[in-house]
Formats: sequence, C-alpha cells, structure tokens
Amino acid sequence: MKTSTIAVLALAAGTLTAVAVVGPRLNPVPAPTYAVAAASAVVDHTAFDKLLHQHVNAQGLVDYKGFKADEAAFNQYLAMLSKNPPAANWPKADQMAYWINAYNAYTIRLILDHYPVESIKDIGSKIKIPFVTTPWAAKFFSIGGEKMSLDNIEHGILRKKFDDPRIHFSLVCASMSCPRLRNEAYTAGKLSAQLDDQGRDFLNNPAKNKISKSAAQLSKYFDWYKGDWSNNGQSVVKWVNKYSTIKIDDNTKISYLDYNWSLNKQ
Repeated sequence: MKTSTIAVLALAAGTLTAVAVVGPRLNPVPAPTYAVAAASAVVDHTAFDKLLHQHVNAQGLVDYKGFKADEAAFNQYLAMLSKNPPAANWPKADQMAYWINAYNAYTIRLILDHYPVESIKDIGSKIKIPFVTTPWAAKFFSIGGEKMSLDNIEHGILRKKFDDPRIHFSLVCASMSCPRLRNEAYTAGKLSAQLDDQGRDFLNNPAKNKISKSAAQLSKYFDWYKGDWSNNGQSVVKWVNKYSTIKIDDNTKISYLDYNWSLNKQ
C-alpha cells in the first residue's frame, strides 16, 4: 500500500471514534504461504505486454475502458498468473518480473471491478482500518491457491525477499503521483534496464519530484520507505543522484510533495 492519511478505529471512553493517522506502514505484512512448486516453466507475460501496449500511453495513463473491452483476454492472463506462481527453480529476475506484473495487473483488475471510480482510495469502506479494510489489504485474488492482497505482494514478497528499492519505481497504485505505468510488461531479460529506466523517468518528472541543487521536493516514496533507501550503505541522496540529471548533496533542503491520489486514467 502506498501509505497516506487513513482512518482507524480507536476505543475512547467506551465508544468507537474515527482517528486520522499519517505515516508509513508500522507493522510488517506476512509473506504468503502458498505452496511453491519445486520446478515449473517460467510464466510468459506476452499477453499482458500486448494489453499494456494497447491501453497505456507513453505517459503511463490507462485507458480503463479499453481494458474493459478486452476483459476476456485480461482475465485469461490473470488466470494464468493465478495458476502458475513462481517456483523454486525460477531465476530471481523471473520471480521479480512475475510479482511486479502481478501487482500492476491486479491493481488494474481492482479498478475495473469498481469502475468508474475517481481514486483507488474511494474503493471499500469509507473508514479504512489499516491492514484490514484498505484497497491494498483486500484479498481479492488467488495465487497458487492462496487468497492474496496487493500488500502481500509488495510488502510480504517484493520488499521482504528481493531487497531492491527500485521496485518502488515499478509498482503502480493507479494514482497520478505513482511512477509511470510502463506500456510493456516486465521481463527477466530486461528487468534491470526497465527498473533503471523507471528510476530516471520518475526522478526527472517535475510532476513527481521537483529537484534543484538547493532544494528538493521529493515524492512521498522517499519519506514512506526511508529504510529501504538507506539499506546497504545507500541513502535518499545517493538514490536521487543515481537517476536525477540535477544532483543534490547533504546540504540540499529536502521536503516531500503531497500525494495526488487521482486515478491515472486517460
């Protein structure tokens, strides 16, 4: 879940009261426990690639009506994902590509299930209980016979297992402040190059990050996931400088932009 202001229920003086909470996820999401096959063929994402080419433009905006029109083909791809979870013999890049594509595809499926909608945050109960009733916590699909949520994929698998902060440039939660949804599927052979391209695109897009030498207004991603960006001797400054054409340093004043949750629609 891309964290934002969410509502929780607090017991105060014997009554339930809605309370606003702001900040990153505080509790870990357990990894799914689906049975991993000892060996199987890696999944082919060609069908998803074709749909993305047809219904996502160069800016990453989605023609959700187009996806609706191609719903049979889209559901066929999702069914294939559902029946073929990554196996122990899959190379790491194939596993990562599978889970990134699964996250993005099931996010589109969630929007289609509630379309038309103006924001992913409009889905579900008006009072959101963290880890329980948010759109990202809803277990609305199955992989390998286990009911799963988008949070399971992002926090329980990708962040926990692969330790590559570049995933934050690839996971798209159907919102305008998200990174661009690529109009191609992620594949093992191109994965590292695709993730680096996403980083360059995200950091140099002034709608997502406003960077100058003296001051950098960064995406909330760099605030929400500070721990990820500081792993392995890295830092927010180092990750920004890896992709931004304008370089910053420890003297640069860093602040964070408000997150635009409007739907990433054409």
